[in-house]
Amino acid sequence: MQEKSKISRRPFILGGLSLGGLTLTGCATVKRTGNAAPISNPQLAAMYGPRPDEKFPIPAADISQVPSQYYRTEADAPKGVPAGTVYVDTKNFYLYLVGNNKKAIRYGVGLGRAGFEWQGTGRIAWKRKWPTWTPPAHMIERVPSLEKYSAANGGMPAGLTNPLGARALYIYQGGKDTLYRLHGTPEEFSIGKAVSSGCVRLLNQDVIDLYPRVPNGTRIIVV
Repeated sequence: MQEKSKISRRPFILGGLSLGGLTLTGCATVKRTGNAAPISNPQLAAMYGPRPDEKFPIPAADISQVPSQYYRTEADAPKGVPAGTVYVDTKNFYLYLVGNNKKAIRYGVGLGRAGFEWQGTGRIAWKRKWPTWTPPAHMIERVPSLEKYSAANGGMPAGLTNPLGARALYIYQGGKDTLYRLHGTPEEFSIGKAVSSGCVRLLNQDVIDLYPRVPNGTRIIVV
């Protein structure tokens, strides 16, 4: 497995500066509360400002809704976790991409409500930019209005209102799709909270930053 284990502090700070997903029920709603106020801090503006060059231009994140401990940062790596691993600390709502020298890039995440959490070890089998979203059959049984996004109907097209956001990383275990994803979200209020149905969600700006750093085959641990 290829590993991008060395993390450069400058690209991490300035370069853009589930596992969850039950079955992605909580990913079925995307809400915006309005336009974000301009970000005055230049470093934060570089990280969380608008992304006009994306396929679907992304507005600036409203980081006033995100506690500052969940902003992207360099941090000490979790003890004993090998370089190149994605590690999700569900207790503290952090995702770590572990690098060399016991350091990591740390991102704030939103997680699943009680009853929808997932823990374990898997691998990121593949990734997609601006993915379509297809609710699984049992979700459609619970929410029949989602039938229009079934696999037979081609899923929900990519876009700013798509529950998977700007990027999705697909988690496999034992050669099988777990239906759990790491993915983007414009719902800033959800970071640092358990409000989805299992998905590990990152701000769109953060999942865009994470995406090229994580090659297919990367090990992921959710604890």
